[in-house]
Amino acid sequence: MNISSNLVGLDTSIVLRLLVGEPASQFKRAVVRLDEFRAAGVQAAVSDLVIAEAYFALQYHYDVPKQVALDTLKQFLESSEIVPLGVALRILQQPNMAKAEPGFVDRIIHAEYERKTQAMLTFEKAATRLANVEIPK
Repeated sequence: MNISSNLVGLDTSIVLRLLVGEPASQFKRAVVRLDEFRAAGVQAAVSDLVIAEAYFALQYHYDVPKQVALDTLKQFLESSEIVPLGVALRILQQPNMAKAEPGFVDRIIHAEYERKTQAMLTFEKAATRLANVEIPK
């Protein structure tokens, strides 16, 4: 693999192996490869989409309670070995995210639209608690 920058993006499958340690053989291979990257001065980067996928996978495939999934992802993104590429960490640092409405992933969506558009259109009533959100009348 030819690396032209100091970042390598981690896919959801890698993030999940790092978080749950299963299957053990893939976990070990991921850790070894990340150690090789680190030795070469390359950092691991994670997108908001990967964090959103991991959030749902932890809950639905690994039976991790919502609050534990959020706390786990927050710790992961706060690690000095991970470079968060989006807003997920900022959102995870907000209090009571497990009970927040709109929820974690909806807030990621909203944050991206806030950066790139003038407003967000939705039928989700809870989303109207956020800035520049409209429900069609």
